[in-house]
Amino acid sequence: MDIRKPNDFELKEVLSLSPQAVFDGTLGEVEPTKEKIDQLVKPLLEKGSYYLIASENDKLMGWILIGTSKDKLTDMMNGFIYELFVLEEFRGNGISKLLMRAGIDQLKQDGYSEIRLSAYAGNQAIKLYEKLGFSIRTITMSLQL
Repeated sequence: MDIRKPNDFELKEVLSLSPQAVFDGTLGEVEPTKEKIDQLVKPLLEKGSYYLIASENDKLMGWILIGTSKDKLTDMMNGFIYELFVLEEFRGNGISKLLMRAGIDQLKQDGYSEIRLSAYAGNQAIKLYEKLGFSIRTITMSLQL
C-alpha cells in the first residue's frame, strides 16, 4: 500500500466519493450534494489544504484531508484534519490508522505544534483518535426544537 498525494484523476475520484465520506462521518445526519462538497472543499484546497490517499495497485482505498485552521480565540494557526475516510470494502485493515499517522507526520513536518479535528459524537473513529493521543478540547451541544 502506498500513501501519497493524489494525481488529478485520483483527486476527481476522491471528490466524487466525498459526499459519502461526509454522510458516513456525520452518522447519516448530513447527506451533502456534490455542489455542497465543492463549496466546502475547494476553498480549503485553494488555501493549501491537501489530500493524502491510500492506494494499492491503482485502487483507491481511502484518504485524509489535511491543512490548517486558525483558533478563533487566540488566532493561533494549527494543523487540522478535515476528513478521514476509508472505502467500506477496505475497512478493518488499519488503513485509517496509517492515514492518520501519515497526516500527523506531514503536519508536524509543516511546522505545526498542535493538530485538531472535529468528529460527530458516536463516530467510531473517535476511538482511533484517542489511541493516537487526541483528547477532547471542546464540546458542541445542540437542542432540537
